[in-house]
Amino acid sequence: MIADETKINMIAEILIIGGGITGTSTAYYLAQSGHEVILLERNEIASEASGLNAGTLWQTGWGTFPDLSTTLSMGSLEILKTLQFDHGYDIEFRQSGALKAIQTEEQLDFLQKEVKDLNSRGYTFTIITTQDARSIEPELGSELLGCLYYPLGGQANPVKTTHAFASEAQQNGARILTRHEVTSIEYLKNASYKVVTSRGIFQTQTLVLAAGPWSRTIGFMLGLNIPVFPVRGQMWSTGPVPARLFHALGAVESTLYWHNNPYSNKYSPRDLTHRDNVRLTRHLYGRQTRDGEIIFGGDRQLSNSKTPDEAGIALNRNHVIEIFPFLRKFPIKRTWAGLMPFTSNLEPIIGKIPQHENLYIITGLSSSGFEQGPMSGKLLVEHIHNGKASAILSRAAPVETVTYLTKI
Repeated sequence: MIADETKINMIAEILIIGGGITGTSTAYYLAQSGHEVILLERNEIASEASGLNAGTLWQTGWGTFPDLSTTLSMGSLEILKTLQFDHGYDIEFRQSGALKAIQTEEQLDFLQKEVKDLNSRGYTFTIITTQDARSIEPELGSELLGCLYYPLGGQANPVKTTHAFASEAQQNGARILTRHEVTSIEYLKNASYKVVTSRGIFQTQTLVLAAGPWSRTIGFMLGLNIPVFPVRGQMWSTGPVPARLFHALGAVESTLYWHNNPYSNKYSPRDLTHRDNVRLTRHLYGRQTRDGEIIFGGDRQLSNSKTPDEAGIALNRNHVIEIFPFLRKFPIKRTWAGLMPFTSNLEPIIGKIPQHENLYIITGLSSSGFEQGPMSGKLLVEHIHNGKASAILSRAAPVETVTYLTKI
């Protein structure tokens, strides 16, 4: 019913807040399972981190005994294949493989031990020589000491992928409403939810929070503390150039630093490039898109700002040039930044929030949202639809992480 010209009151069986890759994949699988779904997005679909990331995929195989991380990554890889090859969406998916550059003897020694251990547990990695790496990625610098090779890695267009999930959801009956910023949420006496947005009022029996780095803000509306930190990642790109890079690309420097310094506390998550605005390490990832644009990025800094830091961009570009010297000739054409949802221990939060009836959450995928989001949505939907969570989600259960703001 229409309350006035700008407010539309709607009732939905299931309401999702958030139009990134986790929200849209959840909407798709819910609609496919026969549920009535409305998704609310405060901007446009894929307008935040799900559309701003590099589109790199770093799958490592299932392993002998699959854990949560590998299940989310490898499951998502199969979903992306299905989306492109069976459903006909051109998401620019390529299982191109991925490479991380090794620049020092310390990095090489560390990886030799790590790869031996990971291979013994069934994961698919290998260290290849500089010559072999340059045979498949010719622009790599000759001074490298080799590369860590992910044969199952790949890449895809993150904007097209997120829109593909939204389209699939709509084709299965879901409603996608953009420009609906949530301003308040009320838990009603009949165990339903009243959600007020800038453009309408909604009531739902089941609420799914897929708000990424804004999860804490949404949680406040329900009197809950959702321990997710906004972490700024930033990117830069050249203009379109002829094909020169072929894999998802990165560097080992940050991997080694974070292994040796696994710092976190309740105020700060693990694996950041900065602490208190002091740089700890360089981090690097990127690829060349099908349109020819070369994109790279790296910094992970606690921040609510989406304004790129010029010094960080310059440092990242210099790091890239150490690995791909030819890029010195190509100036930066544009820069951008987005916020990622990190938890202190980098474990995602997926499942039923126990404080209220029929309240679910999917967040905290840190920098792996694009790589793990599709399978996360699928597993959450199995929980909602079947009334029971998969055992693989036990580590992600909100029972221990989501708490009341105050005791009631």
